[in-house]
Amino acid sequence: MRVLVVEDEPTIAAQLADALGAAGYAVDVVGNGVDAHFQGDDESQPFDAVVLDLGLPQMDGLTVLKKWRAAGRTMPVLILTARDNWHEKVAGIDAGADDYLTKPFHMEELLARLRALIRRAGGHASAELVCGEVVLDTRHSRVTVAGLALTLTSHEYRVLDYLMHHPGKVVSRSDLIDHIYAQDFDRDSNTVEVFIARLRKKLPDGVIETVRGLGYRLVSP
Repeated sequence: MRVLVVEDEPTIAAQLADALGAAGYAVDVVGNGVDAHFQGDDESQPFDAVVLDLGLPQMDGLTVLKKWRAAGRTMPVLILTARDNWHEKVAGIDAGADDYLTKPFHMEELLARLRALIRRAGGHASAELVCGEVVLDTRHSRVTVAGLALTLTSHEYRVLDYLMHHPGKVVSRSDLIDHIYAQDFDRDSNTVEVFIARLRKKLPDGVIETVRGLGYRLVSP
């Protein structure tokens, strides 16, 4: 899953990037509203969620959010607001935000809220995503098969995580590339095939189908 972090305070931005990266997300970071609007409005580089600070230079976060929603961008947005600034929270929700968090915040709470937003966007009610014997625990970034823990690399986990969030749907190789890599990462489409091949060796037979000419599909055998 790919997340855009929009935060002009370098220390907070770095902490968010580190925590999200450790939780298995591909993370892009921008520090002003103009760049944020450009990044979030780019349909060729879709994000699964956005963490948006409202107090931004060049263009404030509320304006950025309104522009995204007016353009039909539907990705979940978690806004960050100043303590006790209740009118910002109301304005943010009215502008199309899906949730808010007040600064200073606990990183675990932010991660939990972000997981919930992404789950709801995909129509999932539980923190555990299940496909047959395969269970992905989004809270702890852990995968088990028939109750036994599975060891995955960070990119193998990201590929499986995206497929588990979209069970039964055909996911193209380009979709996987867009959602498992940050923008500044050296992307190589051939590596997706490598990750799929590795996952197939670790998962039960038939869980990941190849749909010729289209991509891959996660199914329950």
